[in-house]
Amino acid sequence: MGGTDVMVELNFDRRRPAALLDLTRVPELREWAPDGDRLRLGAGVPYAVIVDRLADRAPALALASRAVASPQIRNRGSVGGNLGGASPAGDAHPPLLATDAVVELASVRGVRRVPAREFYLGPRRTARSDDELIAAVLLPAPAGPQQFAKIGTRNAMVIAVASFALALDAGRRSAGTGIGSAGPTPLRAPEAEEFLAAEFDWAGGRPPSPAVAQEFGALVAAAARPIDDVRGSAAYRRHALSVLARRTLGWAAADYRREMAACG
Repeated sequence: MGGTDVMVELNFDRRRPAALLDLTRVPELREWAPDGDRLRLGAGVPYAVIVDRLADRAPALALASRAVASPQIRNRGSVGGNLGGASPAGDAHPPLLATDAVVELASVRGVRRVPAREFYLGPRRTARSDDELIAAVLLPAPAGPQQFAKIGTRNAMVIAVASFALALDAGRRSAGTGIGSAGPTPLRAPEAEEFLAAEFDWAGGRPPSPAVAQEFGALVAAAARPIDDVRGSAAYRRHALSVLARRTLGWAAADYRREMAACG
């Protein structure tokens, strides 16, 4: 798990490990480079670096990274920590799902790569084995606009009550989604993806009609599996996801039109 989660466990006396390892000293975990047609992002690359240097290569993840906690945590925290803790509220998870990222796991047995869409198995349970280290994530090159939005109880230093990521792929004429903080694991909304792929104006980039936006939001909300807790009710989370889905769709459609105009 990431350092933020470790400190919570220590402060509440839930764990007293005999030793702690600072993996940020492993240089390979803090590097990023092309890997075929993907970007290989080391698991220890801080959120602040993603925001400052990789926004054009990983737009949705950069937007989510900008929303993480405080500047101090963004300077230390990383996607690898989010994946290790596997909290459904982690900001990095929805963009990884929406963009069909891949998680790289390493051990003395070798290296294997697991699609993010197969990585989350249950509440704080993942496909990582006990002897494996989260080494990196592999991000496809953006093939269209990407967006991320979340809602919380205040404007800063907030754990998401609900979050949502959307990625449009103009070449494949497809859409990817990621839902956070509204289920036992981060989730996709496959029916919403199929609906948007069929209804989006890929040729002209016209704004989605109110009916299309409304249905897209409803399908995203229906894919969630929220609970009532101290941060929000299940009903509120579903409503918030519907709103976030409509907003990100509007933003992505506007970006799509701008990109078409710039190319045409």
